Amino acid sequence: MKTDYPSEEFVVQVQGLKKTFGDFVAVDGISFHVRPGECFGILGPNGAGKTSTIRMIYGISPITTGCLRVFGLDITEHWRTIRSRIGVCQQENNLDPDLTVQQNFEVFARYFDIPKNEARARTQELLAFISLQHRSDARVEELSGGMMRRLVLARALINNPDLLILDEPTTGLDPQSRHQVWEKLEELKSQGLTILLTTHYMDEASRLCDRLVIMDHGQILVEGKPIELIQRFVGHDVLEIAHPSDDLREHVQARRLEHDDLGHRLIIYSHQGNTLFRSIAGRYCTEGCVLRMATLEDVFLKLTGRELRE
Repeated sequence: MKTDYPSEEFVVQVQGLKKTFGDFVAVDGISFHVRPGECFGILGPNGAGKTSTIRMIYGISPITTGCLRVFGLDITEHWRTIRSRIGVCQQENNLDPDLTVQQNFEVFARYFDIPKNEARARTQELLAFISLQHRSDARVEELSGGMMRRLVLARALINNPDLLILDEPTTGLDPQSRHQVWEKLEELKSQGLTILLTTHYMDEASRLCDRLVIMDHGQILVEGKPIELIQRFVGHDVLEIAHPSDDLREHVQARRLEHDDLGHRLIIYSHQGNTLFRSIAGRYCTEGCVLRMATLEDVFLKLTGRELRE
């Protein structure tokens, strides 16, 4: 992977970026930057503006207002040059079912004016990278969902990009396939490739992302490293109590413990989980009292809410 950025302090630089569709504001004046060699995550509920943001970054959707620079270049003026240096793994498995795996890669390589012999050799390298070289002559429809997802990822690397954009790359995959994709992304990251990731899986973001933002309603709520966000907004431990009693609620309020009351379940955030657990478990927990480590999902739900989004 190419990692030389002699005049580019940031691979992606976003300032006051806005995207509207008529009267609807999809992205509302956001700002962030992505450094060379890092994996940067964009998280948020459905409709938060994640996909609208990355579609502007890889030049398929024009910006409404604001400044967007990729590789130090203005996207409005140099989008062709920028797109030639980007690999995109979209949500959909948009491989051609009428072609073989090899043919899918070679046809896609034409978009980057890659010579046929080079495209063929590059395809074999990428298929070996994802351990599917033995399926090069298979038709796409013969493959499993996990295989197809790995192929879409590998195809996004055909032009040896400087920036890899992943839009929910493991949605719909079983746990084994998801972990296979994670391992390949970690290998790419270790080679210095810059990655921009959107995902609904908080464990995926925690494992892969060096830094991330959480968006909602088109705006950025927070930015930081996963572990720092967990410590800042949740703490070290989470105590969950099923069917909490009124006495427990009064105890929590009297001690001013940070918590979320969901009615049927009480969630208490703490930096002293074991001490808190001992003080509450024997006295108030008749059933379903669990102490666990805080996660990025706790941060996500605390900031964006727990209601369903359409």
